[in-house]
Amino acid sequence: MTKATYFDGDTPTPVPVYVMPSSDRAHLVLAREDAADINWPVADVRAVEDHPAGIDTVLRLTTDPVARLYVPNAGTLPPLPNLHRAAPPEGRGRLALWATGAVAAVALQIGVLIPLMADQLANFIPPRAERALGEATFNQIRDALGNDALGPLRICEAHEGRAALDDMAAIFAPAMPEGTEISVFVLNHRMINAFALPGGYVVFFRGLIDAAETPEEVAAVFAHELGHVVSRDPTRHALRSAGSIGVLGLLFGDFAGGAVVLFLAERLIDANYTQGAEEAADTFAHAALEQAGISPAALGDMFQRLKDEHGESDGIVAHFLSHPSLSDRIDRAEAAVPDGQTWTPVLTEDQWAALQAICED
Repeated sequence: MTKATYFDGDTPTPVPVYVMPSSDRAHLVLAREDAADINWPVADVRAVEDHPAGIDTVLRLTTDPVARLYVPNAGTLPPLPNLHRAAPPEGRGRLALWATGAVAAVALQIGVLIPLMADQLANFIPPRAERALGEATFNQIRDALGNDALGPLRICEAHEGRAALDDMAAIFAPAMPEGTEISVFVLNHRMINAFALPGGYVVFFRGLIDAAETPEEVAAVFAHELGHVVSRDPTRHALRSAGSIGVLGLLFGDFAGGAVVLFLAERLIDANYTQGAEEAADTFAHAALEQAGISPAALGDMFQRLKDEHGESDGIVAHFLSHPSLSDRIDRAEAAVPDGQTWTPVLTEDQWAALQAICED
């Protein structure tokens, strides 16, 4: 039996107690006069290391932050196996719940809220901010695909080829909503690809023009990308990809964060749109091509030939494949051709030759 002094932490009154082990030695029994005994589980007893000088031992419970037991002669205490062991962190269960909740909140934001926000907020992005993002991303793509010796990837601007490209763009003007601003470029890169950027940017790589057999095939790809522009798919995709911080940047037109723009450049150059977005872009292309006097089958012809040459996982085929079956999209392009319709060449032979040589300036 050990004589000690107990403080309950609620009042400053010291209470003399006698400390002894319980019959099963699992508890310290603090026996008081004229009051019920207090039982401290032996496993939860810890020493207070920073107690005042002159006190042999101050004990506490891991489950009680304020109660203290002052023991002048600790050598007479029963064995306390965890006396100097670090106490387990308080509120571990609560901490685990908070951590689980935080992870769930992030997953909800990334998987549900940001896509929903992207679909809604894309309609509220100011046109100037959308154009600014498209321009910044376009320049970032040029920088990323260029090299230190020659600088950014070159824009192909041979005069006659540029004029032919502008004539091709002009034939789709009647199909575009009023006020839609379109900027079309060809970049001097052998990749077989084309893509749309926020703000009405449509970009072709030289490789796609080299791979096309007719100007109608280029025009069909052009019409498909214009379908994404009209639906603002690049802006929605950028919002989804950029995350919550990027959403704020897009809303307020702040594109100073180069890392965000670099990330978006990578995502937009090979955008993986939803099945609905790809089908809508195809539908727009079929209608725009027919309105311009070009067979909608040109889109299917381009897909089919590149699929035969490259398979379904290379270059523009992979870019256009996305979710819908490529074969189904080829079939839909052919089905969109009206019976008995006659078609007008999109470019003259000289214009087509000039477009093919647009990078030879």
